[in-house]
Amino acid sequence: MLLLALSILAEVLGTSALRASEGFTRFLPGVVVVLGYGTAFTLMSRVLTQLPMGFTYAVWSGVGTALTALIGWVYFRDAFQWGALGGIALIIAGVVVLNASGGARH
Repeated sequence: MLLLALSILAEVLGTSALRASEGFTRFLPGVVVVLGYGTAFTLMSRVLTQLPMGFTYAVWSGVGTALTALIGWVYFRDAFQWGALGGIALIIAGVVVLNASGGARH
């Protein structure tokens, strides 16, 4: 699970840098995009040797989506919408249900 968490963080970093790269017109954020996504997919490929693909991708994409939305609101000052917050709560609830139902068993 540690590698999955690190993969999620790398993906969120890459996505945040993608926004900051301004269409790849800024060099350093562009490098962070490539490194972030490369690291995320490398780590996720290692996770997939231990955990089921459906569970892994559900957690990876769900938690990544929630963290990316929060970073957008806080750091990039994206518009806050209550409906989006409700959706993020549902994503988190789904991840909790997956864990509680034993979805992480291989």
